Amino acid sequence: MADFHGVFPYLVSPVDPTGNIRTEVLGRLCDDLIKAGVHGLTPLGSTGEFAYLGQAQRASVVQTAIEAAKGRVPVIAGVASTSTADAVAQAKAYQKLGANGILAILEAYFPVADAQIESYFRAIADAVDIPVVIYTNPQFQRSDLTLDVIARLATHPRIGYIKDASTNTGRLLSIMNRCGDSIKVFSASAHIPAAVMLIGGLGWMAGPACIIPRQSVELYDLCTAARWEEAMALQRKLWRINEAFARFNLAACIKAGLDIQGYAVGDPVPPQAALTSEQRKVVEQALRDVG
Repeated sequence: MADFHGVFPYLVSPVDPTGNIRTEVLGRLCDDLIKAGVHGLTPLGSTGEFAYLGQAQRASVVQTAIEAAKGRVPVIAGVASTSTADAVAQAKAYQKLGANGILAILEAYFPVADAQIESYFRAIADAVDIPVVIYTNPQFQRSDLTLDVIARLATHPRIGYIKDASTNTGRLLSIMNRCGDSIKVFSASAHIPAAVMLIGGLGWMAGPACIIPRQSVELYDLCTAARWEEAMALQRKLWRINEAFARFNLAACIKAGLDIQGYAVGDPVPPQAALTSEQRKVVEQALRDVG
């Protein structure tokens, strides 16, 4: 099992008006994030708008991230589908491209029972030879991962990590208490990363790390050094970004923040909308506040 830890920015998916991935822009962003000290890259997470992209677009995003990383940091590619067969095909394809891990996401239209949820994630892990991070986000998923399902999945030899976006930090502690060392917890931007690190988390996968990578890495380093007073002082400052982004579409916020910093990542994929000029000012102010 690979040792994933630290700050993994959820990459945006820059799309031009004709639907093509802006690979040059994404490649430059990946390179700059690595130079800023991030510990890995996650294409096709929530911020990557995976639900709005076609198969070819998704593959282009993953391939661009892998080529830009050049083996310097691990690339954990998002796999998401309502269909087990499609999810397995994505996972195999991304492993073949060179992904170092899979972030497994379950989309659902009809409700799915626990047994079928478990079988979906097991099928993905069975299909690849690289580590799998299971992802749960009750705010957007119709079928959530229960503690019992998580505990059973943790026994799979390739499922060693979970990224939880429930906003319930007590749930994270329950996962840690129940599963012990068999599964390690990544925070989401819905949680307070420093608090998750304090209770035993090993890092976070989050969209805001795309626009504040150096500050995010600094926060991680303070946490791993157990310099909690300094960590919380920085966390309070950085939380202003999360508060601003909670008001609007996340992908639109991150893309606006990157555009402000000189990355021509374009607008969110329709039918999502770009931020209005007034909303963009909120992002600009949040960035100024954190330096």
